[in-house]
Amino acid sequence: MPALDTAIEYLKGVGPQRADVLKKELGVFTAGDLLFHFPFRYIDRTKFHNIRDIQTEGEQYQVKGILRRLETLGEGRAKRLVGTLRDESGSIELVWFQSIQWLERTLKVGKEYVVYGRASVFNSRFNIPHPETEEVTPDNIQSARTFDPVYPSTDKLTQKGLDAKGLRKILRGLLDALTPADLPETLPDPLLEVYRLTSRWEALQKIHFPENQRDLDAATRRLKFEELFFLQLRLLQIRRRRKDATKGFVFDKIGDYFNDFFYKKLPFELTGAQKRVLREIRTDLAVGQQMNRLIQGDVGSGKTVVALMTMLMALDNGYQSCLMAPTEILAQQHFANITELVGDLGVNVGFLSGSIKGKKRTAILEQLASGDMHIVIGTHALIEDWVAFQKLGLSIIDEQHRFGVEQRAALWKKGAGLPPHVLVMTATPIPRTLAMTLYGDLDVSVIDELPPGRKPITTMHKTEHHRLRVQGFMREEIAKGRQVYVVYPMIEETEKVDLLNLMSGYEALSRDFPPPEYQISIVHGKMKAADKEYEMQRFVKGETHIMVATTVIEVGVNVPNASVMVIENAERFGLSQLHQLRGRVGRGAEQSYCVLMSGYKLSADGRERLQTMVQTNDGFVIAEVDLRLRGPGNMEGTQQSGMLRFHIADLGRDGQILSAARDIAAKILEADPALVAPENARLRAHLEATGKEARVWSRIS
Repeated sequence: MPALDTAIEYLKGVGPQRADVLKKELGVFTAGDLLFHFPFRYIDRTKFHNIRDIQTEGEQYQVKGILRRLETLGEGRAKRLVGTLRDESGSIELVWFQSIQWLERTLKVGKEYVVYGRASVFNSRFNIPHPETEEVTPDNIQSARTFDPVYPSTDKLTQKGLDAKGLRKILRGLLDALTPADLPETLPDPLLEVYRLTSRWEALQKIHFPENQRDLDAATRRLKFEELFFLQLRLLQIRRRRKDATKGFVFDKIGDYFNDFFYKKLPFELTGAQKRVLREIRTDLAVGQQMNRLIQGDVGSGKTVVALMTMLMALDNGYQSCLMAPTEILAQQHFANITELVGDLGVNVGFLSGSIKGKKRTAILEQLASGDMHIVIGTHALIEDWVAFQKLGLSIIDEQHRFGVEQRAALWKKGAGLPPHVLVMTATPIPRTLAMTLYGDLDVSVIDELPPGRKPITTMHKTEHHRLRVQGFMREEIAKGRQVYVVYPMIEETEKVDLLNLMSGYEALSRDFPPPEYQISIVHGKMKAADKEYEMQRFVKGETHIMVATTVIEVGVNVPNASVMVIENAERFGLSQLHQLRGRVGRGAEQSYCVLMSGYKLSADGRERLQTMVQTNDGFVIAEVDLRLRGPGNMEGTQQSGMLRFHIADLGRDGQILSAARDIAAKILEADPALVAPENARLRAHLEATGKEARVWSRIS
């Protein structure tokens, strides 16, 4: 009897050669790996059609009949095996272009077969190319009436006989050899009863070989719940342990720096959402435990002001703060904004990046070490060994997904005896289900209001047919004293082609908007940093009317006077990127516009992406659509988490199960934090058994 850790080559029907391809193609090394290699769809074999009912091309049909003819026709590449299947209602041609010799030996004229495949039309007649066939015997005709699993496969697997049919056979043998003792229950009986979940043993049997849709639904629900429940249980345990174990500085004083800024310097009324987030932060900072909080806020929602006011709380309590941004442009923008906001409050704000050298760098480092510099803003240079603080109490990380776990952790070591409080900011809206997973061990705050006076950006979708009209609109906006972005895609695989498109677009615009009446800047990732900065500064100062760029301007350029964003080949961008690009305009008081230019032919997903952008400015709505269309593994910032490789759960569709799983896990840990109660013995055993495999989730620590 195989245990779940049995090497795959020792399973019946596998052997060394098949094992080798299973390891390379699917990452399947053990019997347990294979058991959790779930089908991605099922073929409904519970129904048989009459041959005369085959009327729709592309539909899948299962029929039963006598093989009346079988012959090989053509030569070379045109060689094919053709058979005729007949039942009481009529006949249909079966065609094979591969494995002809093997099929000639296997199929027998005059025998009855169950045939399954997709109907096709050739010369105005229906046929079934490459059908699955199985000879009818008294034993298998009843077993043919099943939901047949179809597994993810590849050409190399198929060549080794590990197509859907081959994998089915091996899995059937594995499941027949296992007993309930080999697949012990992981969830407490009361939980199974209250939520009407089928047993683990039955779920794993039925996910591979359900007898009907009801079986499949019950197995799917149970396995999705288990996967999401244990994920949340682990994350909540990590969060609880961190809060219990990690002491933090107590910032219980709200003093002159904070109050003077709030009452005398704040240039606008805080939104309700900003006030709520600041209350949450104040509570965190006063309890003597290290704060680990994520602030999610759409572009322009006012995260920087919240960050500054948190730094002023640290300063009122005698501690320094640092703000780390992923690019020098973004760090400089934060430095300029914060310096302007604090004005003459007496706050010493410094800037540090790799490009700051010599005496200037030495002066900054001396001020940080002595405590004379209260706030430092910079790039990853802040985590270098040569940067030392006198009393670092708060670390703020902007767009944290762009930093590795090790980089973030390096800031911990610079704290004054204790690790600094950590505040993470992201302008990439994250769907609730993804936030609960990626940041399940953090406290999450959401700034979901835009400051008053901000006008929603008007978004339009246009094709090449409207090119002259779009250019006329650009001229009208420029005549009003506004500026325009024109953005081209730059994708690694097609970089040379994209660069050519960018340059030809720039040349075309130069003809349509000729100097001296119009001035155009150009910026792309292949330019030298100094040249890029020069062009960007010309645009920032209003010396150029149009900025032709790649997505290097996605984050970090703040030009309130820019009112139009034209995105070329918009169908080639993801939703998150389109939303970030659109956020470069709409920063002033004037009405702003985003024009999405695309080709005429769009995929269904491409069309939905562009329609979503036209219909809403809400980054969280956009993120939900993005999650559904692309899946969590492809969303920005999730690749490094290493935790989104689910066997069966789907964050885009299983939000309700995830929320329920998290609530149940939280209640269990609230009542029994160490899981020592007898009713939680199964949970503890499963966590211990899988603990070695569990990854370190995407934590700040």
